[in-house]
Amino acid sequence: MRGSLDSIRVDKWLWAARVFKTRSLASTACDGGKVDLNDEAAKPAKRVRAGDFIKVTLPRGRRRILRVAAVGDRRGSAEAARVLYEDLTPPESPRARQARPPSREPGAGRPTKRERRDIERLRGR
Repeated sequence: MRGSLDSIRVDKWLWAARVFKTRSLASTACDGGKVDLNDEAAKPAKRVRAGDFIKVTLPRGRRRILRVAAVGDRRGSAEAARVLYEDLTPPESPRARQARPPSREPGAGRPTKRERRDIERLRGR
């Protein structure tokens, strides 16, 4: 390993910055077109330098925008990973964060757990 790094593979940086849990997940995301480096699709071996912008689409449709502040190839604590990037992701709207539970008409379909208990209580079980 070199003493000071000026660039590193994007999949390795995403793993070190704790954007993905494993390096293989980061590599798969790059191959799947979920990672953009400076507004261009990034393959896993694409080199990242300080000052680059990375846009990552995470599961459940979340999108993160990161500016690379430092290049590191070791995965450490969350505090150490936070030094590697500046998060430019706009905050989520409060409405998007609070999803309402699915609703259904009473009596339609199979009874819920609460309805089943109420029925059993009425029958005297």
